[in-house]
Amino acid sequence: MTKLLTPDICVIGAGAGGLTVAAGAAAFGVPVVLVEKGRMGGDCLNFGCVPSKALIAAASLAAEMRGAGRFGIASVEPDVDFRAVHRHVQSAIAAIAPNDSAERFGAMGVQVIAAEARFRDRRTVLAGEHEIRARRFVIATGSRPIVPPIPGLGEVGYLTNETVFDLTRRPSHLLVIGGGPAGLELAQAHRRLGCQVTVVEAATPLAGEDPELAAFVLRALRADGVDIRTETSVVRVEPRGRSGVRALLDSGGTAQIVDASHILVAAGRRPALDGLDLDKAGIRHDERGIRVGDGLRTSNRWVYAIGDAAGGPQFTHVAGHHGGQVLRPLLFRLSARANHAAMPRVTFTRPELAQVGLTEAQARAVHRRIAVLRWPYGENDRAQAERATEGLVKLIAGPGGRILGVGIVGAGAGELIGTWQLALSKDMRLKDMAAWVPPYPTLSEIGKRAAISYFAPQARRPSVRRLVRLLRRFG
Repeated sequence: MTKLLTPDICVIGAGAGGLTVAAGAAAFGVPVVLVEKGRMGGDCLNFGCVPSKALIAAASLAAEMRGAGRFGIASVEPDVDFRAVHRHVQSAIAAIAPNDSAERFGAMGVQVIAAEARFRDRRTVLAGEHEIRARRFVIATGSRPIVPPIPGLGEVGYLTNETVFDLTRRPSHLLVIGGGPAGLELAQAHRRLGCQVTVVEAATPLAGEDPELAAFVLRALRADGVDIRTETSVVRVEPRGRSGVRALLDSGGTAQIVDASHILVAAGRRPALDGLDLDKAGIRHDERGIRVGDGLRTSNRWVYAIGDAAGGPQFTHVAGHHGGQVLRPLLFRLSARANHAAMPRVTFTRPELAQVGLTEAQARAVHRRIAVLRWPYGENDRAQAERATEGLVKLIAGPGGRILGVGIVGAGAGELIGTWQLALSKDMRLKDMAAWVPPYPTLSEIGKRAAISYFAPQARRPSVRRLVRLLRRFG
């Protein structure tokens, strides 16, 4: 028997964006139904951000043990227990899971339904035995891995970010298809944990990032022993022996062969919209996601779409930002404004690569005159003390020192970019950052030094020097 529910808001998807909406609405006493067919917490908690960073942490410690000699401590080859590493990853997920659990959200007053949702019409969603007629709906279903149509891939089997963290035995040779951030993060982590790793990228690795900064990352991975093959495509894969796979590659017309134990597909993601019956709800969509306006409202005025489902930047913090924004129209009849211009992104390799705003190439395409400022990690006292001197801060500025974009590659880049995201979002100028006082000794001083360098030419101007000489005469 179908149970009719008439909440104020129905949220479909319990990832970062959906949970933000559900928790925010419930905090104001608004009746909310949350529908999730999979695990609470979505991709980030279960298959993405959390497990990958836990794996990277273990891999980084292994690398530090190998490189301890530079600190006067005997370097050692770590004895990696891959099953124990797996337990570490799963324990990190388990520690965070209660925050996203159905029990916690139930205690908030959110009714959680574990079922697949689909629209029956413009105002009705069916989920299991429930028929939901809400005042407003929010689609926050996230995304899923893209699996390229490579002949033989389905027959030999493959891993994605949704299955790679289930491994309890170390792969002897991991073949990674895709040289984007996720592919390179996992490639480096597995290499540092003792796996042989080959990355195959059909175009350019980290193609969306500033190539000057990306070069630091690629050099580091190759120094770790990761075999990165650019402008190379996988023609087909086939079984090899009892458990191995063979990949036949094409690199500029030259045939290559890679024999591996496992294949990891990291070729991007697409919005997870299958089964929602969006057409029945009058919601326009395509392979890039649900079409939304600036306020994240769909072609159905009662429905919003956020996060990966809305086809925007595929980051957990973007989904959370969207979730906070749609609460404005849902609760207060205010407009939502999703601002992607000052949205930071980080590739969590070692070194990390962080970017906010425009890259140099993007800035040159839209601005007649820009200033490009750099300051190396090697000129920073803290970086020297910690032997973390590889990297730089790169600032892109427009007329008047207006900050257009910032790129950082080096230790702690993901943490350092936060200050610059705030500066960019508040339309600050380089003079503001030059006046900023970071504590000494910290890596944050690198960015300040880059900002100060913008004003260095003024000290060499004859008119300025004449003024200084004149003022000195007054004692």
